[in-house]
Amino acid sequence: MEIQEQLSGQQYPRLETPVTGKTLRPTGLTEVLKIIPKNCYDNPTARGVAWIVRDFAIFAAATFGLVQAEGFWLVPLWLLAGLSISSLFILGHDAAHDTLFKSKKLNYVLGQLAMLPCFHLYEAWAFGHNRIHHGHTTREVLDYVWHPLSPEQFEALTPLQRLGHRVKWSAFGAGLYYAHEIWWNKMIRFVPNQKLAPAIRRDRIVVGTWAILVNSAVLALGVYMYGGAAGAAWMWFKVMAVPFVIWNYIVGGAVYIHHIAPDITWRQRRTWNKFQGQVEGTTILYMPAAINFFVHNIFLHVAHHVDMRIPFYHLPEANAAIIAGFGDSVRHRKWSFSDYLRSTRECKLFDFKEGRWHTYGTASDTIAEARGRSAAA
Repeated sequence: MEIQEQLSGQQYPRLETPVTGKTLRPTGLTEVLKIIPKNCYDNPTARGVAWIVRDFAIFAAATFGLVQAEGFWLVPLWLLAGLSISSLFILGHDAAHDTLFKSKKLNYVLGQLAMLPCFHLYEAWAFGHNRIHHGHTTREVLDYVWHPLSPEQFEALTPLQRLGHRVKWSAFGAGLYYAHEIWWNKMIRFVPNQKLAPAIRRDRIVVGTWAILVNSAVLALGVYMYGGAAGAAWMWFKVMAVPFVIWNYIVGGAVYIHHIAPDITWRQRRTWNKFQGQVEGTTILYMPAAINFFVHNIFLHVAHHVDMRIPFYHLPEANAAIIAGFGDSVRHRKWSFSDYLRSTRECKLFDFKEGRWHTYGTASDTIAEARGRSAAA
């Protein structure tokens, strides 16, 4: 916020009509990119390494604490472990954008390492995230991340599928959504094309080996410390299972509030443009400092979508410049849990023709009205 206030008085180029002076929304990102300060692209190696070391130290401390802890102390340590996995994932996320370091090789090696605690296939995730999600943000059919169903699509689901949708799109479903739709379906089960196949195969070997080694070590430690199968299961549950579940809820909820809200419009495939997707299709949320300590400015999301090359620690300045230049198109406000709850109540299905969100109730009413008109005709 401080950087935003410092830059808000600066003048940035605007697109205006010659007669009315009314601000125009561009269709591309060229005009937006022009106003981002050049220093926002600086990414010294030492700075990236320092963040990697910091976050791995926190993750190691949380894991060691969980091995030793019992009772009440498990709760804060579970939260710390989930947040530390999130921190490392965000660093891996920047590395996958070739942003954390100038060296592509260093980005790959340390990015792969940072994503191991959340068992992500680095190349599979980078393909889906970089090319598809960033390339087609909030675009019908193409952006698969939290892509809403239309009322007609929901109507065509089986009762069990409808139940699954209601659970995943509820206030308590973000973690289930991410674990099933993104981690499992779009990564673990991902079938690559021939060009990607060798990289994905290599990543499966890396992540699979890591999973076998770390889970075996935790189970063996449980037997050593507690004795027997029950002790092994308890050690695995408290050290591996709970932090992984918490991590899924953190990342699932984060991605949800980036791109789902009553005032975020998903666009039809043929009418979508980059400005709508990257500027108007995401949001800037100012998080409490205690949360931002772990999430590395990821909720300052507009500048990141405008240009993936901006390191996370320069996002405040880049966002401030974009707000100053295109503030009437940028959604930015303090994060509020009540806003999240409102979104989960109101944003269930999306009518791409009308450009509006539906609840399950309003969607049913709309379909019933359409059937009534059809019958009358």
